[in-house]
Amino acid sequence: MWKLAPSILSADFANLDRDIQKIRDAGADYVHVDVMDGHFVPNLTIGAPVVKALRKATDMVLDVHLMIDRPDQYLDDFIKAGSDIITMHLESPGFSPELIDRIHAAGKKAGVSVKPGTPAEALFDLLPKLDLVLVMSVEPGFGGQSYMPVADDKMRIFRKLIDENNYACELEVDGGVGANNIAYVRSCGADVIVAGSAVYGKGDVDAAVRALREAAKD
Repeated sequence: MWKLAPSILSADFANLDRDIQKIRDAGADYVHVDVMDGHFVPNLTIGAPVVKALRKATDMVLDVHLMIDRPDQYLDDFIKAGSDIITMHLESPGFSPELIDRIHAAGKKAGVSVKPGTPAEALFDLLPKLDLVLVMSVEPGFGGQSYMPVADDKMRIFRKLIDENNYACELEVDGGVGANNIAYVRSCGADVIVAGSAVYGKGDVDAAVRALREAAKD
């Protein structure tokens, strides 16, 4: 069964408790938390204190996506804040494979993300250690962008490797996925779908989640 991870980047930041409860009631699986530092990506969002507050507000899985230059400097803060999954970018200046071990040592799940221009091959050596691979289907930084087909083959490659080697690794895709293309994206191999504006931008969160489930056709 595939999982839906609504991104709170598109939620009402003044009412995050309410908006997370809405996706929980609608049957979403993860809360996708986009952390941006204004350096690695051209946007500034939230930090570990907000993640800590979210942890108190929900028992849902906090799927924390670090779009930051120095995950090595801030990793412990996000671990202590209560993140369940912590995903770093392969392209981040402060990334190193050792950070995956630090996350696991803290009892958390570790993920690595690749931007649209990064080939799948760059992540091959790390796949056996990962709990999640996140394929960006937009340039990270802002919600509401259109899906980039460059993600298609990358997902197919990762899906094949994960299945052939029986890796305990989920394949997540983030960016531009909605009811109009979710079935196709699922067919490329993604088993965790991040959706921001497709959930929170429709007015009725419950109806939006239902529409995504129905459009996925499985």
